[in-house]
Amino acid sequence: RKVEEEEKSGETDARKRNPKAFSFQAVNKTARIVHRALDKQTRKHHVPEVDRTPVEPPPTLVAVVGPPRCGKTTLIRSLVKHYTKQNVNQVKGPLTVVTGKNRRCTFVECPNDISSMIDVAKVADLVLLMVDANFGFEMEIFEFLNIAQAHGLPRIMGVLTHLDMLKVGKAMNRTK
Repeated sequence: RKVEEEEKSGETDARKRNPKAFSFQAVNKTARIVHRALDKQTRKHHVPEVDRTPVEPPPTLVAVVGPPRCGKTTLIRSLVKHYTKQNVNQVKGPLTVVTGKNRRCTFVECPNDISSMIDVAKVADLVLLMVDANFGFEMEIFEFLNIAQAHGLPRIMGVLTHLDMLKVGKAMNRTK
């Protein structure tokens, strides 16, 4: 019945006419092709896990926060000069400094507004909180402490500045 259907359609299968032409010519080559196809299929199912950790760790972000005119820029300039032996004229944006063989620090000066304080509190690894000895604790310091407490509280280190402006020894000891 199948032969009759094939003859009616006028098509004869080439494989049936010439079986040697469609047999395996080289067994090893065919085995290699089959194995390669199977390997491709299994790789699609088993995605290899790649270690994407960077070769060197990211730099430590040090933010300098404080009220205006308390010495934030001066502190950053002196830290950069300590590590690089070079002077910085203006502090604009983050400054990355190599502090050791495998260690880098990025210094950022925080402007005196709430939104930048929130960003710094979320991102910074270490915060240098500047306190002017002439004025004591100002409102900006308490604002930043409350913001930092709400956003994860990074490591905070207080830096007392303008101690040379205090003339009397008792006042300086009391301020400290």
